[in-house]
Amino acid sequence: MAEPQDQMDTPPASPLPEMRFEGIGVSPGVAKGLTFLYGKPEENVGKRSITDKDIDSEINRFENALVQTRQQIIEIQKQIAQAIGNADASIFEAHLLVTEDSTLIEGVINILKTEKVNVEFALVQFAQIYIGIFEKREEEYLRERAADIRDVTNRILRNLQGKEHFDLRKLQEPRIVISYDLAPSDTAVMDRKKVLGFCTDIGSRTSHTAIMARSLDIPAVVGLHNASAQIAPNQVALVDGYEGLLIINPTEQTLFEYGQLEVKRHDIEIQLDKLHDLPAVTTDGGRIALHVNIEGPDDIPAVLKCGAEGVGLFRTEYIFMNRSNLPSEEEQYNAYHEVAQQLFPRPVIIRTLDLGGDKFLSHFEVPQEMNPFLGWRAIRFCLERTDIFLTQLRAILRASELGNVKLMYPLISSKQEFCQANEILQIARQELEEQKKGFNASMEVGAMIEVPSAAITANHIAEEADFFSIGTNDLIQYALAVDRVNEKIAYLYDPAHPAILRLISEIIQAGHNHGIEVGLCGEMGGDVTLTPLLIGMGIDEISMNASAIPVVKKMIRSIGRQECENFAREMLKLSSGEQIWEHSRQVVLAKAPELLELG
Repeated sequence: MAEPQDQMDTPPASPLPEMRFEGIGVSPGVAKGLTFLYGKPEENVGKRSITDKDIDSEINRFENALVQTRQQIIEIQKQIAQAIGNADASIFEAHLLVTEDSTLIEGVINILKTEKVNVEFALVQFAQIYIGIFEKREEEYLRERAADIRDVTNRILRNLQGKEHFDLRKLQEPRIVISYDLAPSDTAVMDRKKVLGFCTDIGSRTSHTAIMARSLDIPAVVGLHNASAQIAPNQVALVDGYEGLLIINPTEQTLFEYGQLEVKRHDIEIQLDKLHDLPAVTTDGGRIALHVNIEGPDDIPAVLKCGAEGVGLFRTEYIFMNRSNLPSEEEQYNAYHEVAQQLFPRPVIIRTLDLGGDKFLSHFEVPQEMNPFLGWRAIRFCLERTDIFLTQLRAILRASELGNVKLMYPLISSKQEFCQANEILQIARQELEEQKKGFNASMEVGAMIEVPSAAITANHIAEEADFFSIGTNDLIQYALAVDRVNEKIAYLYDPAHPAILRLISEIIQAGHNHGIEVGLCGEMGGDVTLTPLLIGMGIDEISMNASAIPVVKKMIRSIGRQECENFAREMLKLSSGEQIWEHSRQVVLAKAPELLELG
């Protein structure tokens, strides 16, 4: 693949007609540069007949290629973990699973034996069939599984052929990368100085590639359909990750408009930085605690930098991922203690293991399920695997000795389930007492309310819980029966749906009736358009990504709680999510219009 020519720092407007492609903005930011078309050419794999005596040697070559591929993936994981943290490196667990997939391995060997063909040809033949099965599935997470299989089988094939893979680390000059698709392993090795932004024909907001783009802070647009076939190398391009736009051959006017927007956004960000040490208080004195969602100790600098008051969601499952064995009690304790100690006296809410759904570990024998988001996951997994649960609970209890740690159970569906988890917690306390290890006996224990049954019976769960945290991502998908990673029905996934707002309002009311605080975590918490509604419904704490903290804080400091309460009452009477969005947007426009400039 030829390297692109040198480019200027700021490409001029092109004399060619401007072309606009609309897609999905998955990583915010605007980038300008020259295009680089990136794609893996079709591998020409010849068919070669083999004899019975060749079969063992072909299988041996296949096994060696699998081992080599696995080592390469583990090396990529290590690089990503060092560069941007374990949470992002963990997405390659799915790739490691492909190298151990018995269906794939046995399918290739079966073709090799029955058709007496070379292993390269057998691999390509079976991979095409296997990938096709996943690509035809309606569920988005299964279609994304096809991308994982394609990426790994291509790597296995290259290893069998002894070919070196061209990756984006070899770019000599900064470029806008255009491709039909990018595998996570492509994104993982991107040099942020060389890849200014990227665009793909396929993809979704929740794809592994999108997750990597956000972590690397690279503007990205996906879902552009057949754009890559209409674009030539070295064309002037502008990527708008806010609006989901790719503009080829932008005019002078377009470049001027985007230049003005860039200056405006920069000025707004400077103003937001001045709020760092100020509390999130409404104009009439209402205090809202703003916290950050984290995956581990590596995220501590982000918490301190953004001006958050603590951690509202410590996703502990990432400590279990990206490894070949279970973390010991001591390893877990060290991670929890480090976060609590460095952030003291800020509160740290630690969520117990939330495996399942879209998060699996290769060393757990977790059965494949038709509906993993509705299956053996989170607290259900922990209540059955009490050995794993008790180890984690002891580690959290020990870290709680500092006094700023709280514990939270995920996916609670009833009061009985919460009590069952607390019984195991009590066993963990007794074990530590016997071992004469210290812990905070009065540590608060809360429930994540993210299942409709828990929302409806929140008044019962509140009799036992010390606090609530509303997990909006799952609550929305379960309440609206919408797979939140399915592109085809993405338009139905609506945080402002009247049913969702009523559930949230009732959860908050149930918690307050029992004298406990109610927080909220999930993507909804970082959407500034909905901040006045959450204030008006009485939320006590909101946890979000670190980058959203300054924006939400500004909104809170620009409006009164009483005004928000009146607004929320009116919105809860409406029957349309579209109406609620529009009214909410008008409130932001009236109180802090500059925030909408940030996309």
